[in-house]
Amino acid sequence: MPISRRRFLGSAAASGAGATLIGVPSPAAAHVGDALPAGHPDAIVGRGDPRYSFLVNRGFNNRYVGSPDTIRLVYSAKQVERALDEAVRQQLPFTVRAGGHCLDALVDDPRFRLLLDVSEMKDVTFDTKMNAFAVEPGLTLGEMYRALYLGWGVTVPAGICPDVGVGGHILGGGYGALSRRFGLSVDYLHAVEVVTVGKNGRARTIVATRDAGDPHRDLWWAHTGGGGGNFGIVTKYWFRDPAATGREPSRLLPRPPDRLYFTWATWPWEGMTEADFVRLVSNHGAWHAANSGPDSPYTGLHSALHLNTEKEQAIFLEIRMDATVPDASRMLDDYIAAVGAGVGVQAQVSTSEEPWLDNTLFAYDFPESEYDRGKSKGSHLRRPLNEEQIRGVYRALTDPAYPNWCMVYLAASGGRVNAVAPDATAVPQRDSLFKLWVSGTWAGADQDAVSIDYVRRLYRGIHAATGGMPVPNEAQDGCYINYPDVDTRDPAWNTSGVPWHALYYKNSYRRLQQVKAKYDPLNVFRHALSIEPA
Repeated sequence: MPISRRRFLGSAAASGAGATLIGVPSPAAAHVGDALPAGHPDAIVGRGDPRYSFLVNRGFNNRYVGSPDTIRLVYSAKQVERALDEAVRQQLPFTVRAGGHCLDALVDDPRFRLLLDVSEMKDVTFDTKMNAFAVEPGLTLGEMYRALYLGWGVTVPAGICPDVGVGGHILGGGYGALSRRFGLSVDYLHAVEVVTVGKNGRARTIVATRDAGDPHRDLWWAHTGGGGGNFGIVTKYWFRDPAATGREPSRLLPRPPDRLYFTWATWPWEGMTEADFVRLVSNHGAWHAANSGPDSPYTGLHSALHLNTEKEQAIFLEIRMDATVPDASRMLDDYIAAVGAGVGVQAQVSTSEEPWLDNTLFAYDFPESEYDRGKSKGSHLRRPLNEEQIRGVYRALTDPAYPNWCMVYLAASGGRVNAVAPDATAVPQRDSLFKLWVSGTWAGADQDAVSIDYVRRLYRGIHAATGGMPVPNEAQDGCYINYPDVDTRDPAWNTSGVPWHALYYKNSYRRLQQVKAKYDPLNVFRHALSIEPA
């Protein structure tokens, strides 16, 4: 079966998130005399328009395909204001999209009648007044990386898939291959431009910064991990290292390594026993438990262990290592040897040395796959999986009765991610070793029931001791909002007694509710996992 990177590494957020309008007051007349910026089209696409199909069918998961009556392509905050004013006045349920990589039914819900598409907002500039880099939400991560690096030699630590949209990814926290060295995207978020809707039903644009004296600082904070579609529509991000000084742009964001070692270590399923599988996953967990501190010499290494179903024939360890650190080649070899120690099948190892940008923009060039329907679930792990959990994963991945594809993905976290206080941003999970992602994909709606049930049972088995969900304790720390899972609200699958919002936001939720009440008092920005007003 062909494997596309888009399916293989779908570590992305809701690229925009839905909003519903119910019972809001009728706003005053539209903005009189507010001209649109010169050169921006006013693109309104209806069902009969040949552009409609392209815009509606950009979603990552074909289990969910929206059917809005109208799509508004917006190019500026002013256009977003106008579109929101009309939506509120007409009480239209609306949703927002940037990259289209939402993994669950937060955006492509058929109840939404209007789609606000920000995907054409793609500028990257250095804002001398803000002394920060201005990035619009329609960019993909790859486009942002390319512009920042070629223009100034800098980057923002963000996701590993270059075709994921900036718009929603940042709002969920923004994690990727450089995070062990530099932290999360939101650790560099200096400001946001966001269009909100007030009590009078009118849209307005607010710039909120991290500055201590900013009256809108709480709105900035809410956008450092509070998730998309909760408080307004972001039309611009500004990035700057909070520890940077001076006004030289090339010194205001991290500089990525010049070169990377890009490695695949592959263990075949053929000949692998259950004991071998337990040893492999245990080795991987133990190594990261010992090498994930903020000052570890291995913060320049990012890896992800792909535990595939047996029918995929192999288990993969994907590694990116800063090739410029002293003795990098030996460190890489030692890591692979530690993970494979005592495993009864030998790994095949393939390593290339690549310029950072070349590797970062790399996307797998496989044929399009019909495996375009999926179910995903995620967790933060403070400790490695224990033997009982690993054996449960083994039984699921080797189950001959399951006809489709699934992966348990353990992405390395820690390092500088864990050097930030839990309340400094809206991401409270700041002492994890891994992000765990369980993802199943299949072809055809006729496979939905069996495949969804399989993924749910696999994940529930991993977290069986805490009611099927990663309830925060010494071993796990809740869920990751960029892996949204509506099952967290379903008592049939969340039997933990812990509400969904405590899994995603922990103690940050009350503060997020207060921001919600202040900036979205009518609760017009709503979706299946949206913040509820205080």
